[in-house]
Amino acid sequence: MKTSDLSLNLLLLLLVPAIGLMGLLLGKTDIGLMDVWRGLSSEGDNGLAIIVYELRLPRVLLAIITGAALGLSGAALQGLLKNPLAEPGVIGVSSSAALGAVVAIYFGVANASNLVVPLFAMAGALMATLVLYLVAMRDASVLTLILVGVAVNALAGALTSLALNLSPNPFAMADIMLWLLGSLQNRSMNEVYMSLPFVILGGGLLFYHGRSLVALSLGDDVAQTMGVSVQSLRAGIILGASLAVGASVAAVGAVGFVGLVVPHILRPLVGYDPKRLLLPSATGGAVLVLAADLAARLMSGGQELRLGVVTALIGAPFFLYLVIATRKNMR
Repeated sequence: MKTSDLSLNLLLLLLVPAIGLMGLLLGKTDIGLMDVWRGLSSEGDNGLAIIVYELRLPRVLLAIITGAALGLSGAALQGLLKNPLAEPGVIGVSSSAALGAVVAIYFGVANASNLVVPLFAMAGALMATLVLYLVAMRDASVLTLILVGVAVNALAGALTSLALNLSPNPFAMADIMLWLLGSLQNRSMNEVYMSLPFVILGGGLLFYHGRSLVALSLGDDVAQTMGVSVQSLRAGIILGASLAVGASVAAVGAVGFVGLVVPHILRPLVGYDPKRLLLPSATGGAVLVLAADLAARLMSGGQELRLGVVTALIGAPFFLYLVIATRKNMR
């Protein structure tokens, strides 16, 4: 690893626990370091244990998991599609996971257990993954993959809108809308245990294919002459990103722009190398979501801001700037 990469990764790795600790300390009720320790070790009172272990620790861990999944998936997809504007939502997995959760809420089965909505969301993500995987295994071009992703995205969005339109009561509509905005509020360790294995598996696939992304950046023909199976590479990246993104969306709802913004900011710092970009994008995504969640808690008045709203407020202006800058470079 180059010295510059080591410094960048070390900085980001240090920021993750630093901001995570702030997430444990700060909130509607500020607590001290010793209170955090007592809450985690069950040496404090029940109220302190509830604040630290049941409320704040799960959202900090989920922020790290979600940010890492979205940032890493965005970097891998941008390398695969050779497009800096690509992000996890472009393949339709995020919207399909959201549709699965909406179905659970719409039909009222979400009240059966706290895990019903995440499980339905994972089912939606896996269905989209299956479609994309079958397309990728047929040696489809990058353009075909993008078009299929757009089609899946549009269909899932249309069905979600249909569910909102036909919502049986205003309470179900409110639940659907709040879930679609994305949030780490009221999450428990159950969501952490459910999403972590899928994010690790998906992230492992993306890191495994990192070296092949370097060859792919030279062109499909060059990559094949270097012994890279482009067909298997596309299937592996699609599967890995789908597992990671689907699990994160299932746990916290729809959170946009992280997979777009983070890789683009860090790309010049790693010499535009798609393999070297993967690890910083994962840690950078974790930093961004941790910071956004902390801001959502501290900036709100009576009602907490939704995480998806905060990331959109950060990402949308940046996306507009990115589009304008890209158009200027193409002239």
